[in-house]
Amino acid sequence: MQTTQAIQLKTPRQLRYMRQAGKIVAEVLALLGEHVVPGATTAELDALAEAEVKKRGAVPSFKGYHGYPCTICASVNEQIVHGIPNGYQLKDGDILSIDVGAIYQGWHGDAAKTFAVGSASAEADRVMRATQEALRRGIAAAVPNNHLGDIGYAIQSWVEAQGLAVIRDFVGHGIGKELHEAPQVPNFGEAGAGVKLRPGMTIAIEPMVSAGDWRVKVLDDGWTAVTADGSLSAHYEHSIVITKDGPEVLTRVA
Repeated sequence: MQTTQAIQLKTPRQLRYMRQAGKIVAEVLALLGEHVVPGATTAELDALAEAEVKKRGAVPSFKGYHGYPCTICASVNEQIVHGIPNGYQLKDGDILSIDVGAIYQGWHGDAAKTFAVGSASAEADRVMRATQEALRRGIAAAVPNNHLGDIGYAIQSWVEAQGLAVIRDFVGHGIGKELHEAPQVPNFGEAGAGVKLRPGMTIAIEPMVSAGDWRVKVLDDGWTAVTADGSLSAHYEHSIVITKDGPEVLTRVA
């Protein structure tokens, strides 16, 4: 269980490692996107991700984490997060959320993106665009002397104004030496509430948005979370460091 204690500030050396971990995650996520095509299986994408993470001198963050069996989370359509890669063949019109983590010299990077498989429906496109914009707004709120609540408020107010719902059961988190560090970073909340943000803090912001209701259920595999009403869901995530000049995204391809 994560706590609400203050995020640990990172030193320049630690940030160098986190920048490299983030670069690896960004490169692998971009490469996977090129292979998100009809007929590809999520297991094939997982194997590619593991090979590419290791090729870059890192190790997967997720594989073995609390028993999770794979390198990526691959969540299709109504699946929100933690989808386990398997033999499912992607179909034209699907959307696929891929979450990737990598450890470099003991430090983590973590990012996610939702991809359209072939041609996305108008509803899928709307959910994806809104979630991506929600992430942008959440990151923009991550400035010194703001609070964690400002991030959640920026995300929630945007998403709900689009007639969509913020998933509440899963949230962002501190990141660094551990994949999940304190505190939690909700995608909803009250402006001005929570921990004050300071330069050197590193967090992962990851809005998950439903086209329908925010409630979720977990499948029998114990991992895959889906929207309870079967509506489409999108997931975008970046790891960032807060600097005196504002947020720096660690998981963006240069």
